[in-house]
Amino acid sequence: MFNTPIFSGRTALVTGGTSGIGLAIAGRLGALGARTAVIGRDEARLTAATDSLTAQGIDARGYRADVRDEAALNEVLESIESHSGPVGLLVNNAAGNFRVDPLDLTPNGWNAVVDIVLNGTWSLTQAVGRRAIAASVPLSVVNIGTSAAVLGNPETVHSASAKAGVLAMTKSLAAAWAPHGIRLNVVTPGLTEQTGGAGVLYGTDAELQEHLRTIPLGRLARKEEIADACAFLLSDFGAYITGTELVVDGGRRLTGH
Repeated sequence: MFNTPIFSGRTALVTGGTSGIGLAIAGRLGALGARTAVIGRDEARLTAATDSLTAQGIDARGYRADVRDEAALNEVLESIESHSGPVGLLVNNAAGNFRVDPLDLTPNGWNAVVDIVLNGTWSLTQAVGRRAIAASVPLSVVNIGTSAAVLGNPETVHSASAKAGVLAMTKSLAAAWAPHGIRLNVVTPGLTEQTGGAGVLYGTDAELQEHLRTIPLGRLARKEEIADACAFLLSDFGAYITGTELVVDGGRRLTGH
């Protein structure tokens, strides 16, 4: 979408950045000039992701941490600041999800997803926001959403509920932190090619074909399209946009799905 290094001199942090949409976002921000940091839990995947980004000429570093661990997140932020400078672009992409009948959902299953999706997003956003406000550093945040947060989904009530919390949190912080020059928005992807979510939600070809029939544009999203949407909202091209949700789903929500 952009052809100039619009993020030159800025530092980006992407959680869940070792694969799928998260890795695509990290690559897009890096290609546009950002010093890029990714957080992941798996050491091998983290190394592969950072090697891939570095091979593209991107200044990239990987940090092994769990977004549910506040102490670890603060250590990561200290390390990022010492190497790359303060975080000015934050993408909260880390997530967990699985299909389950609500009557069979265990407390552990509920808590695990809510801790990653809602509590993890809150902990890191608050920590980065505190640092940005204290240092008077411009900050733009994009949280990755889901249409289930608005429309519901019987088999992912835990994830839908957590993402609904993220949507409300984004709007609340957008109002609270606007005087500090901090913007927060949500990008809500539709089902996206070559991502873990596609396998979790639509494990069979028949289910996928049924899903495609609900999308007016008739195809899945591409990871690069989600990354471009994030880049737009993070950039100065979106400087007057805060507290909003950008739905990138090929029109599926228009059909009520």
